[in-house]
Amino acid sequence: MNCVICMLNSKYIHSSLAPWYLLAAVKAWCGDGVAAQVADLTINHELHEIADAIISKKPDVVGFCCYIWNIAAVRVLVPIVKAALPDTVIILGGPEVSYNAGEILSDAGWGRHVDFILSGEGERPFALLLDALNAGANAGTPLRGEMDSIPIGAINRPQTGAGALETIPGLCYRKGGQVIVKPPHVKQEEPPDPYGPEYFEALDKRIAYIETSRGCPFSCAFCLSGAGRGVRWFSLNRAKRDILRLAGSGTKTLKFVDRTFNADRNRARELFRYIIDANSAGQTAGVRFHFEIGGDLLDEETLCLLEGAPRGLFQFEIGLQSFNPRTLAAVNRKTDVERLKQNIRRLVAMGNIHIHIDLIAGLPHEDLTGFADSFNTAWGLRPHMLQLGFLKLLHGAAMRENPAKYPCRYSPEPPYAVIETPWLSEADLDVLHEAEDALGRLYNSGRFRRTLDYVLERTGKATFELFCDAGRLLAGRRMSLDALTTLIYDYFSNLPGVDGGVLRDKMARDRLSTNASGMLPEVLRRPDSRRGEAVLPTEGVVVTADYSRRDPVTGQYPLREVNLL
Repeated sequence: MNCVICMLNSKYIHSSLAPWYLLAAVKAWCGDGVAAQVADLTINHELHEIADAIISKKPDVVGFCCYIWNIAAVRVLVPIVKAALPDTVIILGGPEVSYNAGEILSDAGWGRHVDFILSGEGERPFALLLDALNAGANAGTPLRGEMDSIPIGAINRPQTGAGALETIPGLCYRKGGQVIVKPPHVKQEEPPDPYGPEYFEALDKRIAYIETSRGCPFSCAFCLSGAGRGVRWFSLNRAKRDILRLAGSGTKTLKFVDRTFNADRNRARELFRYIIDANSAGQTAGVRFHFEIGGDLLDEETLCLLEGAPRGLFQFEIGLQSFNPRTLAAVNRKTDVERLKQNIRRLVAMGNIHIHIDLIAGLPHEDLTGFADSFNTAWGLRPHMLQLGFLKLLHGAAMRENPAKYPCRYSPEPPYAVIETPWLSEADLDVLHEAEDALGRLYNSGRFRRTLDYVLERTGKATFELFCDAGRLLAGRRMSLDALTTLIYDYFSNLPGVDGGVLRDKMARDRLSTNASGMLPEVLRRPDSRRGEAVLPTEGVVVTADYSRRDPVTGQYPLREVNLL
């Protein structure tokens, strides 16, 4: 029996672990006669090309890994594959189908083509289901999604978890015209090793992912990570082994998918130290390590260790969500806010770690004024990146399951983004979306950082106000970087308190330090301008960019200064 495990990543640079875990499970736990391969694609491929790639393999079973970014494509692909291969069994799994399996299996449209859904963690259940389907086929029973079509005695391999199909954990199906739904499966065993030769062949220097734990110590109402049974830690030896294997794969970025990597401070510190030592020994040269951490969980010993980390070795993503105590309490987020701010300031001051912090718009009890306060506070911490995200009402999350407690209106289509809350109107959210666009283009891009600092200082505007104003200016406009620079210069230079000459010099510094072409746009160019160089009259210096190296923390090229004679 041949199975194709299909993963549609959001971008080519990503390389989800899910299909490789499932492939490893097939190899480790399925019996003879069951074979699987991974179709590692992206949602940017044409859907007919994806369908053709699957159909051409003539699989007996197709498994789709389902997430909010690819479920729309899966909905289209499933009927196409089923129409071409009517006897092929379709299995879905992943967070986007684990909490609404009954709804999908009852659907008279695309859902009627789905045979099975695996809810929750799928490695062991997937292997058990394939073994059962294979045994049923060998017994002369067609491979179909109706449970009645497979003899209960078809599973006869006790070493892989014998029993009827009904005993497979997390398996959702139809039987006798009824839809049977089981709760999401959470296992206690470590998953099989996903890093087989096929994985490394497919990785091709893309971002690599590593998982050293599952679950989360928090139970945030908007998230699924804490919906299981706390945190399960995999062995440290396994983590260390995989760090070195992946660091030697050619990837430039290794991301830990642990939801709160430092929930166990001692364990996190040991792995931080291991990576630092491995880097000193030349075993992780050229690789950056990205972690999602709880900022308020960092202790003094860990901070002291991190101070000595090589510049650019680590990147930290820290979820703030909000600074409003009432909001945090409403979504069950326990945060020591003062310690969080103190630790972020210290991490930024170290200068050797890229710091990325997140806010979520649309949470309970946070109106536009309240969100502005959170935004301005977050800005004051001076992270290298400040992400303004929007609440998504995920299947299975408390905020979706309990609308009486968490009233809001959201899109019925993935990613189920919030449209309106009792505290934010549609118009308010439009303002926030515009501000988010301006934040991405002007700050998170790194291209206008000195410019923004100068304008904020001279105008006295609150940061959130400035980004809202810039958001209105940029709304609906897509343009080249040169055109954007011209528009921003014209707008900022007319603000009260802003000197056009000083603004030009700040923008010239920004441009040279972030654009390796070394060319200034016309609005910033002077007759004496040369490639990679700019005369800054208001500062009395000439700056020259060094494009041979780039700062691994800020992403900027260094500028050398020479005083004007």
